[in-house]
Amino acid sequence: MSNTAVRADQIDHTLLKPDATREQVMKLIEEAREHGFASVCVNPRWVETAARQLKGTAVKVCTVIGFPLGATLTEVKAAETSMVIAQGAQEVDMVLSIGDLKDGNLDGVRRDIAAVVEAARGQALVKVIIETSLLTDEEKKKACTLAEEAGAQFVKTSTGFSGGGATVSDIRLMKETVGERLEVKASGGIRTKEDAGDLIAAGASRLGASSGVKIIGGGERDQTAAQPSTPSQPSENEAY
Repeated sequence: MSNTAVRADQIDHTLLKPDATREQVMKLIEEAREHGFASVCVNPRWVETAARQLKGTAVKVCTVIGFPLGATLTEVKAAETSMVIAQGAQEVDMVLSIGDLKDGNLDGVRRDIAAVVEAARGQALVKVIIETSLLTDEEKKKACTLAEEAGAQFVKTSTGFSGGGATVSDIRLMKETVGERLEVKASGGIRTKEDAGDLIAAGASRLGASSGVKIIGGGERDQTAAQPSTPSQPSENEAY
């Protein structure tokens, strides 16, 4: 187990569950401001609210594109990217087209990512969610390479909707694939300081988590915003 320290500015403080209320989103924003997290990661519905509340702070606004399945039309992903940037998003976490990757349609996957990168036009950092729990190691490496070729800045492990999250072995594999050319974001099931430190030590430079306050030792967060939707599968907010 790693003793690597985790800083608040390495954490995207995340709330993506579909029934998130305004009260819960405002609490997330306030926690991010108080503790100095890298960003708040919210669904597109909440981007404008977060941008308004965080104006003048160092905390960025992050949102998700084509979430959580990645099966949205490329043109829709690009349009969604443009719209959220206009509303104040500074980082976008897009889900790649997982089915196309598994079909071997690598050009299609590359074009899908590139369309989002082009829509971001240097105004927002692009992270590509590859959904590691659904991929073989070879597919994970291909996904990372395609993200790099398409001009993204990060590769990211998981949405939290597919039954698996970040693992040390996946972070190592992804980092070995992209080297220093891209950064790696770990998300999915990161709930303790120890989990977080292990993933940072393995090569992640950013973590997506709903338990950020607990991870940095700031006390327990109100868990009403982070309960799983069902006992059998973690919600997207718990899994981050």
